[in-house]
Amino acid sequence: MELLFVHGALVRDGDWWWRPTGDLLLQRAGIRSRAVALPSCGEGRAPAGTSGLVADAAALRAALDDVDDPEGAVVVGHSYGGTVIAEAGPHPAVSRLVFVSSYLPDVGRAQGTITADEPDPVSIGDAGDGCLAVSGYDASSFGARFLQDADTSVQRAAWTRVTPQDATSFVTPTSAAGWQGVDSTYLLCTDDRSTTVGLQRHHAARATRSVDVPTGHHPFTTRPDLVAEQVLSPGSGRRSIG
Repeated sequence: MELLFVHGALVRDGDWWWRPTGDLLLQRAGIRSRAVALPSCGEGRAPAGTSGLVADAAALRAALDDVDDPEGAVVVGHSYGGTVIAEAGPHPAVSRLVFVSSYLPDVGRAQGTITADEPDPVSIGDAGDGCLAVSGYDASSFGARFLQDADTSVQRAAWTRVTPQDATSFVTPTSAAGWQGVDSTYLLCTDDRSTTVGLQRHHAARATRSVDVPTGHHPFTTRPDLVAEQVLSPGSGRRSIG
């Protein structure tokens, strides 16, 4: 089995965010994993004629095309990463999906509309060159909102990986629903200060199963044991762990 990680919006270097869980999966089960580079976040090169969400979905499909394990791939989508999975559409290499405080949108939904009704939305501003970026945060306030369950050194390292993102990522309606018809687990982060539990529950209801974890927005960084458990042996139905 291979594992692909699709990170969230407005950050880069998915391998860094995923490494605590990736290292644990390698130690426990010999599973190798890698993060998909998202062109909208300045990673890699967008295929000709694509940008934003469409380019990110193409990058995921290209990564899946390279999967040669007979057991296929588990794809983990975090936050905006779930919208990338949706847009990428069905792929024969996908064996299972894992969503972490993420989204399973209907066809025709744009990322910006998914989160439009959140009561305390993340502050985002114009970063120039057709990009958006988080606005009004520093290392401390970013850490307090997104990684309150991590130590200060991790929060600071995370802040250095915050980046502008192509604005079309947030306004392009999805044209596919790659989560449909695929076995999936949703990790609902009950202490998330970025995405409300209510919005998470709405999308978790579309997954095969959901699991409540007592973490902030990035459990693969702060509680790799909980994420690794669900990758290795998903349960059935809704439950709480941790």
